[in-house]
Amino acid sequence: MAQERIPLSARLDDDERAVVEVVADFVDRQVRPGARDLEHANAYPEDLIEQMKRLGVFGLLAPEEYGGVDVSTACFSLVTAELARGWMSLAGAMGSHSVVTYLVKTFGTEKQRDTYLPRLATGEIRAAMALTEPGGGSDLQAMRTTAVLDGNVWRISGSKTWITSARRAGVIALLCRTRPAEGKGFSVLLVDAGSGYQVSRDLPKLGYKGVESCELLFEDVRVPADAVLGGVPGRGFAQMMRGLEIGRVQVASRAVGVAQAALDDAVRYAQERHSFGQPIWQHQSVGNLLADSATKLRAARLLTLDAAASIDAGRRADMEAGMAKLFASEVCLEVATNALRVHGGHGYSTEFDVERYFRDAPLMIVGEGTNEIQRGVIAKQLIARNPAPGAGDR
Repeated sequence: MAQERIPLSARLDDDERAVVEVVADFVDRQVRPGARDLEHANAYPEDLIEQMKRLGVFGLLAPEEYGGVDVSTACFSLVTAELARGWMSLAGAMGSHSVVTYLVKTFGTEKQRDTYLPRLATGEIRAAMALTEPGGGSDLQAMRTTAVLDGNVWRISGSKTWITSARRAGVIALLCRTRPAEGKGFSVLLVDAGSGYQVSRDLPKLGYKGVESCELLFEDVRVPADAVLGGVPGRGFAQMMRGLEIGRVQVASRAVGVAQAALDDAVRYAQERHSFGQPIWQHQSVGNLLADSATKLRAARLLTLDAAASIDAGRRADMEAGMAKLFASEVCLEVATNALRVHGGHGYSTEFDVERYFRDAPLMIVGEGTNEIQRGVIAKQLIARNPAPGAGDR
């Protein structure tokens, strides 16, 4: 369904359109033919990652002066969707990396930008983002990981979980408390590989195979005082919330890509499979599944591009990104389920890709802040942007 690749609403220049087309071609030629075998083996896609580096995928949000591509958020969204259409794990491999690149670009000191951005742009080093803790989940206010300034070093203690690409990361953007006595004061520390943290285990997963998700343990890990993102402690929570706007658009884009793959497979199968003397799409029950899936997928794609446009316009986009992530992820699971139904018994077989889409889809519902959290973000921003006259006086 190539006509869906770059919607008319996506305001891309010619160079950005070329970027999307190049990645789409890479997905069709290099990713899709082997994704099933790699996924079933839970094998790290080393060769595909190297090809993504050469294509510039890891530098999409890095400035050109540092060797990056520096595309719009809309282009970044479409590239993410194309990668997820081939194999969602590849889109995940560049997700946190891109958010950290954005954080360093937006908030980093000159030294931090010079140190990290050139290597992040080429993928020479990969970045991971560490927020979630074993006892906290989406409740970042319950965070227990702390960093205490001791002379010219921060001493870090705590643990993190569900950290994508942790074993292969060259730098980790760690959100922690730097004023633990008061129970507040979050900072983002840029923690280099080799600093002494431990990858304690890889988490077993329903889907999202090939790329590792790990638990990290920090036991008196020491990093330089200037490892604080932006150079000033206490600003980390606001910085990370900005980064999560990009992250939630990225997760929404992953959902769009997986849903597109599921719909493509369902449309193809519904034409090839016959029952009662006709292609099964002509049976109303199957045709309705296809129609509903296509309609909701289009809406999810446009909602995601709208959130990307808000970021590109320099506007606060936590509500828009939350809406996109919420809707697109729920649609993805529905479309993947519909595709499985269209395939009937074959949809339950590992010889078809729809079972993979069905296993990958739930990640987008719980990742980057659960959808229950997204609803809270949306409601809070809805009220903040539309206060009733005199409501604050009661």
